[in-house]
Amino acid sequence: MTTKPTTRPDYYAIAWRLPLIVWQGLFFVGPLLFMVAMSFFLVKNYRMEAAFQFSNWQRMLSKDFFWDAYFFTLWLALLATAITSVVAFPASYFLAFKASEKTRRWAIFFLIIPFFTSYLVRVFAWQVILAQSGVINAGLSFIGIGPWQMLNTQFGTMVGYLVLCLPLAVILQTFSLANIDTRLVEAAHNLGCGRLRAVFTVVMPLAKTGLVVAAVFCFILSFGDFVSPYYLGGSKPPTLSIMIVDTSKSGQQWPRAAVVAITMILTLLVVAFTAIGFAYRKRGK
Repeated sequence: MTTKPTTRPDYYAIAWRLPLIVWQGLFFVGPLLFMVAMSFFLVKNYRMEAAFQFSNWQRMLSKDFFWDAYFFTLWLALLATAITSVVAFPASYFLAFKASEKTRRWAIFFLIIPFFTSYLVRVFAWQVILAQSGVINAGLSFIGIGPWQMLNTQFGTMVGYLVLCLPLAVILQTFSLANIDTRLVEAAHNLGCGRLRAVFTVVMPLAKTGLVVAAVFCFILSFGDFVSPYYLGGSKPPTLSIMIVDTSKSGQQWPRAAVVAITMILTLLVVAFTAIGFAYRKRGK
């Protein structure tokens, strides 16, 4: 009777994985579990008391203002994801198939440069640009079609989302498109497929994973963003991120703010896993 050889644990591999596991445990899993526990706490006399009560969940989930903010935030994030993906694709297509290797490297370099500056600083700069007496309205007034109210509107919020997401979307889409075998596109043209049809039937299916990943990043960043809705959108109506701040300031209601945060995290997890599953699903299944 033969015995199966015992496999010893690879301590070398474990040693390399341990720092990442410890880091994730201390700075992600640990705080997340504490926030879940805190959502069941009670606040009495402006002080939190450890408890296991569902009153915070019942209060927040039964209020219309919570669901109004939830669906408003979801709508803005979906709209920002769609606009970013559509605007980024022509630039990514050009960099991947039309531009030279040198041009592509320089373009990626310039797309990375905005991340060297704080996102908050860039949003403050856009406050000046979108203001009633800002650069854009000055130009519109000069030709007699302005000024327009752009600051403290949903348009301002969307501009902030594009500032945050567009460079990253172009980078991710470019890398995905650049890995496509151009001979497949040429074969489609030889078989009578037009340029636009080739994009939808050949290029986009082959780059589906990268396009979906870019869209997921856009949704995650937009859904959880606080800066653009507050400083460019005027915080009216509030998004969930603004509601977290307002709730925590209202009588030190950190447990209720934790309910809002957990709802956001669950939404992001559902969207992310659904989108990634769609991205890696093989055709025909």
